[in-house]
Amino acid sequence: MVAGRTVRFDSAALREDLRAAWKDAAAALLLTLAVFVLLYRRVETGASATTDVMPYLADAPLYWMYWLCQAFGWSGLAWAWITVMLGLVRSARRPARLPVPTARLERWHRTTSLTTIGLMFAHAFWFFAELVRENADGLSAPALVGSAFVDVFVPGGYSSGTGQIAILIGLLALYLAVPLGLAFYARRWMGPRVWQALHASIIVVYVLSVWHTLLYGTNVWYDGAFRTTVWLLQLPVAALLLARLLAPARTAGRTVVDAVGRWVGRGAVALTVVVVLWATATGRDGGRTPGAEGTGPDVTQAMVWAGSVLFAVAVTVAVVRAHRRPRVRPGRDESGKLEHSRSA
Repeated sequence: MVAGRTVRFDSAALREDLRAAWKDAAAALLLTLAVFVLLYRRVETGASATTDVMPYLADAPLYWMYWLCQAFGWSGLAWAWITVMLGLVRSARRPARLPVPTARLERWHRTTSLTTIGLMFAHAFWFFAELVRENADGLSAPALVGSAFVDVFVPGGYSSGTGQIAILIGLLALYLAVPLGLAFYARRWMGPRVWQALHASIIVVYVLSVWHTLLYGTNVWYDGAFRTTVWLLQLPVAALLLARLLAPARTAGRTVVDAVGRWVGRGAVALTVVVVLWATATGRDGGRTPGAEGTGPDVTQAMVWAGSVLFAVAVTVAVVRAHRRPRVRPGRDESGKLEHSRSA
C-alpha cells in the first residue's frame, strides 16, 4: 500500500524474487550446459536423432547455436515441470505436515516461474541467433534480422514444415507465460479472486510447452525410451491437478456455471491421465518411425488459433465473474484467514 492506495504492480516484490531466483537460475544454467554438452557429443558420435531428421546439422561446431537453443528448450521444460509441481502442491489441500514450510514452497514456486520465463526466452533467442548466423537466403543485414524476427518471435510467422504449428504453439506458451506469471505482482490491485482465476489458467502454458516439445523436439521425434519418459513425467502433474480439482483448497462456487466448469475440468484431466497411460503402455504416442515417410501434422494453424480464442474467452469469462464477486477484506484470504507472507 502507498499513501492509502493499492499499488498496481509490486515491482519491489518482483525485484526481491529476482534476487532470490539466482540459485535455481544458476542450477538451470548448469543443467543447460550439461544438456548442451550431451547434445553436442551425440552429434559428433552420430547418435543424434536430430541429424536423422536434418542431416546438415551434423556439423556441431558450425551449428552450436542451434544446439544451445535445444539445450535451453530442455532446461526450460524441466523448470516448467518443477514450477508447476510446486504450484500444485502449494495450492492443494495440504496434509498436516510438509517437508518444508508453505512459505518456502511458495517462494520456490515464484522463483522457478521467473527462471522458466528466462529459459523460454533464451530458447527462442538462440534459435533467432542461429537463423541470423546462417542467412540461408543471402539477405542484407536489416532484411535478415527482420526475417529471423518474424520466423522466431511473430506467432504464425514461421512458414515451413512442422514449425508452422510447433513454433506457433511455443510462442503462445511464451507470450502467455509472461503476463500470467507476472500477474502475481499485481494481485492486490486485481483482487485475490481475479488473480486466482488468471493463475489457474497458467497450466495451459505448461500443456503448450509439452506439446511444443513432443511435436518439434527432434531429440524425441522418434519412438524410444526418452520420449516415453517425457510422457511418463506428465503423470504426476495430471494426478496432482486432478486431486486439486477433486478437493479444492477454497470453497467452490455453487452456480451451474461453476459446477459445469468443475466437471469439465475433472473430466479433461482424468482423460489426460488415461491417454498418457495408454500412450506409454502401447508406445503409440505420436512419435515417428525412423525411415518411414511422415504424413504431416494433423493440427493446422487455424485450429491452434481457434483454440487460443476459446481459451481467451474462457479466461475472460472467469475473470469477469471473479471480479463481480464480493472482494475479501484487505490482508485476508477468501476463507477469512490472514495471508501468509506475501501470498494471496
